[in-house]
Amino acid sequence: MAKTTTAAAKEVTIDDLSNQIALLKNDIASLTETLGEYGKAKSEEMRDNARSAANDFAETGRAKAMEAQKQAEEFLHAQPGTALGIAAGLGFLVGIVTARR
Repeated sequence: MAKTTTAAAKEVTIDDLSNQIALLKNDIASLTETLGEYGKAKSEEMRDNARSAANDFAETGRAKAMEAQKQAEEFLHAQPGTALGIAAGLGFLVGIVTARR
């Protein structure tokens, strides 16, 4: 009995092997396509996450800049003389630094 199953197993034809190789090629092609689609989906997801984070940072930056501008305007209205003195001092320093070149 053992000899008949071994003999049947040895009777694999070239057509059987060709069919199995073709099946393996199709499976590998399918796996490659699936991995490609997965990579594209992940890259799109990461791009969307990065874009969302960048927009959040930009919005936070705009809000902080607007707050700083508001505080500067309040300081100008509250103490115009001091603000004028600070502006003149900064202008003088910038003039000295740029004149040395």
